[in-house]
Amino acid sequence: MSASLSSSVSPSAPASAPGAAPTQADLLDFVRRTAADTALIASLPLDPEGRTWVRLDGPGGSEAWLIGWPPGTGTGWHDHAESVGAFLTAAGELKENSLATRLPTDGWKTLELSEDVDRERRLSAGKGRSFGRDHVHEVLNESAEHHAISVHAYYPPLPRIRRYSRSGAVLRLEQVERPEDWQ
Repeated sequence: MSASLSSSVSPSAPASAPGAAPTQADLLDFVRRTAADTALIASLPLDPEGRTWVRLDGPGGSEAWLIGWPPGTGTGWHDHAESVGAFLTAAGELKENSLATRLPTDGWKTLELSEDVDRERRLSAGKGRSFGRDHVHEVLNESAEHHAISVHAYYPPLPRIRRYSRSGAVLRLEQVERPEDWQ
């Protein structure tokens, strides 16, 4: 992420049963409710050149973010390590490219992917998804003119993000980021 806001916002959201870890369904429900908060969505300052974000209080100790995406921006290929998650487009449209395969968690630098692993989703406002551990994807705002805004939630809070480069069928581990790198 290239720009940051340091505030933390707490949308009203019922959490799972006390002491229970939020499930993927809980996280998806949270991002849906949060994205429907038009005042919160409108409060995110948008930068014409870099993504902006505000940390939110997610359910059950989860990590959550409100993210603004200028036209033509994206995340690059990455995963969320051992966290499950959900995200939903609150405004605009995002494209998610993902891999329908589980990667080895550690001990590799380069993998050759099979032909049938690529998936693509277009997520217009109000559309989202949840995902399991070690989900590898990239998220893009392909619009040439309009910002997109999305809400994301992860549990447990992100222990690391692994970043990848991709050339055809070859996926390379490039970097491992820790929370101190993006908070």
